[in-house]
Amino acid sequence: MAMRRAAASALRTVSASRFSATSPLHRYLHASPGSKKIVGVFYKANEYASMNPNFVGCVEGSLGIRDWLESQGHQYIVTDDKEGPDCELEKHIPDLHVLITTPFHPAYVTEERIKKAKNLQLLLTAGIGSDHIDLKAAAAAGLTVAEVTGSNVVSVAEDELMRILILVRNFLPGYHQVINGEWNVAGISHRAYDLEGKTVGTVGAGRIGRLLLQRLKPFNCNLLYHDRIKMDPELENQIGAKFEEDLDAMLPKCDIIVINTPLTEKTRGMFDKDRISKMKRGVLIVNNARGAIMDTQAVVDGCSSGHIAGYSGDVWYPQPAPKDHPWRYMPNQAMTPHISGTTIDAQLRYAAGVKDMLDRYFMGEAFPPQNYIVNEGKLASQYL
Repeated sequence: MAMRRAAASALRTVSASRFSATSPLHRYLHASPGSKKIVGVFYKANEYASMNPNFVGCVEGSLGIRDWLESQGHQYIVTDDKEGPDCELEKHIPDLHVLITTPFHPAYVTEERIKKAKNLQLLLTAGIGSDHIDLKAAAAAGLTVAEVTGSNVVSVAEDELMRILILVRNFLPGYHQVINGEWNVAGISHRAYDLEGKTVGTVGAGRIGRLLLQRLKPFNCNLLYHDRIKMDPELENQIGAKFEEDLDAMLPKCDIIVINTPLTEKTRGMFDKDRISKMKRGVLIVNNARGAIMDTQAVVDGCSSGHIAGYSGDVWYPQPAPKDHPWRYMPNQAMTPHISGTTIDAQLRYAAGVKDMLDRYFMGEAFPPQNYIVNEGKLASQYL
């Protein structure tokens, strides 16, 4: 341990000699000695906080790292108040060193906030997906942005499979019949199908997309995928999925489309009226990726006309979704708040990942390479 500390100290000394304090590159360095101010932004659990000791992803649980941080002399502030000029987060922007956020209750880190945060060095996402951060501004300011890659991929893939089945089997109208004291089998079965034999296409076949395809294989579906990178042939053969290089050629073939691509400048609004019109009439869409990938009104219009027979997901734009968000009221939807990646199992994984990266940050060590979203002024490939 002593040798590791000495090495880290030497690395900081060498690095500091290379870059002047006025250079934007100085923010690339890991923590300098002394107490750090760390701010976490999470959702409030209120009465649910005490119902599970492993419920760490909320304000009350604070990722389970408060005692550890404070025992080392660091200041740890946690809040859910993140919007507007007078919010709690805004009060701490000027002097915080580390900001921890989540995709489930995102604190939007704008260029303006980055400019105000003179001491900020590190932006951590407790989970996966850092599009709530202005990544180009973070890179220009010399900040490090990292997330806990892989922490909730199983959680999201399982949730996607559930949503596919909910839509295919027309489950929600049946559930509503039960709670409303009704019994009308025809009202459900006229739109209920088997998953077997259907063509399912995933737009994006990274960690989540591949896990979904693997879970769909036993259902004997026809599996397609579109991605910027083709899978290894052996894995592709094992999963039984066919690569579709042309997205617009794949869409009309699919009975079910699942969105598994990150939100970038290229994917923002990519499913607009024109692209949705290329889909098969009666298509089912599942989107646990990001709400802004879809054109909001185009989805509403598609569901209202029946071109989209069902839309399900847990991602919205903005988040939390306002009460008047049109997806709340469109027909044939099975929407939820952003829950797919924040199961208790996922919370424990991304909390452990955050703790590990904070420990590495304090020690002057690098993070696991796959966790970097912005590192030394460069964006991860999926955001290019």
